[in-house]
Amino acid sequence: MTHSIDALIVGGGAAGLICAIEAGNRGRRVAVIEHAERLGNKILISGGGRCNFTNIHCHPDNFLSGNSHFAKSALARYTPTDFIALVEKHKIRYHEKTLGQLFCDGSAREILNMLEEECRVAGVTIFVRTKIDEVRRSEQFVLRAGGTEFRAPVLVVATGGLSIPKIGATSFGYDLACQFGLKIVEPRPGLVPLVFNSEDQSRYCDLAGVSSEVIASCDGSPQFREKMLITHRGLSGPAILQISSYWKKQAPVQIDLAPGGKATAELQDSKKPRTATALRSELRKFLPNRLADRWLDLHLPPSRNNASLAVLERDLHSWTIAPAGTEGFEKAEVTVGGVSTDELSAKTMESRKVPGLFFIGEVVDVTGHLGGFNFQWAWASGVAAGRVL
Repeated sequence: MTHSIDALIVGGGAAGLICAIEAGNRGRRVAVIEHAERLGNKILISGGGRCNFTNIHCHPDNFLSGNSHFAKSALARYTPTDFIALVEKHKIRYHEKTLGQLFCDGSAREILNMLEEECRVAGVTIFVRTKIDEVRRSEQFVLRAGGTEFRAPVLVVATGGLSIPKIGATSFGYDLACQFGLKIVEPRPGLVPLVFNSEDQSRYCDLAGVSSEVIASCDGSPQFREKMLITHRGLSGPAILQISSYWKKQAPVQIDLAPGGKATAELQDSKKPRTATALRSELRKFLPNRLADRWLDLHLPPSRNNASLAVLERDLHSWTIAPAGTEGFEKAEVTVGGVSTDELSAKTMESRKVPGLFFIGEVVDVTGHLGGFNFQWAWASGVAAGRVL
């Protein structure tokens, strides 16, 4: 069986579906091909099942890329306000959780249902459980999946990255880019917990479950002031997930455990007692009790003069760890890296080398911060391509 259509979109996630809707609404005959049993697996598990579908404070500075300017065009032409309008059109109730993050009041299924309904109205044909065996290009793109052949002058790759393989992530998009001679920025896990080295594991991992607000940074990254969580293997929580996207092997991570505070301020007065008990009491004002106690167990100065208190204060604001690694793609929310932005038009997402070949969403070397930014990139890049198919 052969299907001849105007545009083929490989990948039925956020970017692929919004692209299909945009092109379908422009009268194009569009097919979405998805290898999994259902569309939108990542949508369904995002935001704890409530889908953090955008961020109202979205700005190009919220994205990592080999080209910091690449995302500006698409993000400017399809904004959070545009997607919110679609959500409100479908009467989906939502709320701002924190820092501009928007979540469904109900379930992520509402966002997927919305996209599926928009695809239906736009006349988009959807094929699930369809594994592509071969892609070739002559006058058109030809995709073979078992005994079925798809033909179209336009091919959009929206296959995502390598994160969360248990829901179907594969290297298909990168392999296809390489097949057509496009450069790849080596993919690595992003928004992922960090693993302690053996020394820090022995020092801190019995504190698993302890959470505290910190400022975290890494190797020239932005500073992120959010929660940190100690796990049985290392560190997680929003602040750590944010810097993990910037972290490279062997790079140190800096953590301010008492942001905006001075834990030893009360003890600078020489008339105040400088006992271990007094220090512990002051430190517990800034840190969870178990972490405060452990910190003093490891850092309590033998003498408590002003100089040693200054060192203690300095160390509290500049805890430096050297992670052994990350929890890998299995626990990563996103993939950093991907199809090089040098290969694509920032306006249309089309390959500069191969006319009619587009890459959108996570497969591209554009990675958002935690908090709805990656969905906004999916919507914006998908719409950018959909408007020119």
